[in-house]
Amino acid sequence: MQVKKNPKFDLNRNSGLYFVIGLTIVLFLTWRALEYKTYPEDFETLNMTMAVDDLKEDVPITESIKTPPPPPPPSAPEVIEVVEDSEEIEETIIESTEISQETVIEEVIAVDDVEVGEEDEEITVPFAIIENVPIFPGCESATNNEERKLCFQKMIQEHINKEFTYPPSALELGIQGRVFVQFLIDSKGNIGGIRMRGPDRTLEKEAERIVATLPRMTPGKQRGRAVSVPYSIPINFMIQ
Repeated sequence: MQVKKNPKFDLNRNSGLYFVIGLTIVLFLTWRALEYKTYPEDFETLNMTMAVDDLKEDVPITESIKTPPPPPPPSAPEVIEVVEDSEEIEETIIESTEISQETVIEEVIAVDDVEVGEEDEEITVPFAIIENVPIFPGCESATNNEERKLCFQKMIQEHINKEFTYPPSALELGIQGRVFVQFLIDSKGNIGGIRMRGPDRTLEKEAERIVATLPRMTPGKQRGRAVSVPYSIPINFMIQ
């Protein structure tokens, strides 16, 4: 038996069209939902100032004080009496203490009575050309000037290696370099006049401390007279 249907009532006939229409409507609604924007409402605030016409201010009541006028000045006497000076006043004469060319000096000082003091002048001779270099303690056995120079330089280097301490602050910061130190061995063998030049103040202070601990030496001599001798040496600060 064949089933008969009216083609006008076939629901599957336009299903593709309905699907496209529904999809279009959904896409349109989705697009509008994404494009929808809201804006905050602007509120205008009106500041109103009220002016008051009548301003009443309480003024304190003050009382005026009446002072009496000053008394009139005394009137001059009608008759003026003249009094004669009866006492004599002695005048004091002030003598001048200035000395002129006509003043004669009675006390004469003899030339033999004047003592003339001689002031020793500090002479400085460079280390390279001095006749007798300063003697470092322990170099007394050197026979000539060249041996004293070599012993002096050796003992200076040993003293620096013994007293050398790397500053902790410079070590933490990685500061290193060479410090040039110049000092003076005076005519009495003392160390003084220390001057430094280096890359950092911390290294310069350490170099100054090392040189300041040098022992007292036998002063250098030039023509048999004790003189001051400057000496320069570099101190290297290297981080290994």
